[in-house]
Amino acid sequence: MAELGPLVGEPLALDLVNTRARLPGQDFDFLSDMASFRHWLDCEREPLTAAALPASLLEAPTKRDLSAVRALRDHAAASIARARAGQRPAAADLRALNEAMHAAPVRRVLTGTDEGAILQPVRDGEKGTRIVAALAEAVAELIADPAVRKVRNCEADFCILIFLPMHPKRRWCNPAICGNRTRVARFHERRRARRT
Repeated sequence: MAELGPLVGEPLALDLVNTRARLPGQDFDFLSDMASFRHWLDCEREPLTAAALPASLLEAPTKRDLSAVRALRDHAAASIARARAGQRPAAADLRALNEAMHAAPVRRVLTGTDEGAILQPVRDGEKGTRIVAALAEAVAELIADPAVRKVRNCEADFCILIFLPMHPKRRWCNPAICGNRTRVARFHERRRARRT
């Protein structure tokens, strides 16, 4: 597990789905316990605070928060898979995403500053509800965006991660892990073939 951590840096919705990962012979869940959940929230601090969540909200998540995020992850994975295939999300997934977003809506607040005023988004609701709402909103934005059709599966045989390539030639979720393992496996395969 030392070489594998959560894949972050993709759109937040994909980062959520990618909290489940696989290496040959080993599955990982980066939301398996409170320590891994806190680590993932810390990795996602920037996109979550951009989604109208104060950084302090991410400091002390509860087991209930973890359970809610894990449940949302299942709806996110199913919705994204269907959207990638050009299909409408299942009714249960739509309902779960909408309920999560409506439980902690975003409102805008005008605040005075020394330079004038700024308009800031503020998300209402309980702490855990706000985290889940921000994640649900990220999923909703992705599945409503035509770019969802560009989301790819990692080309490594063992990998289950998905990504939105910024470059059309990107083939792996992480070139240092999946790309390297794939190249090494192909090298050994060619070597074995030459010996026979």
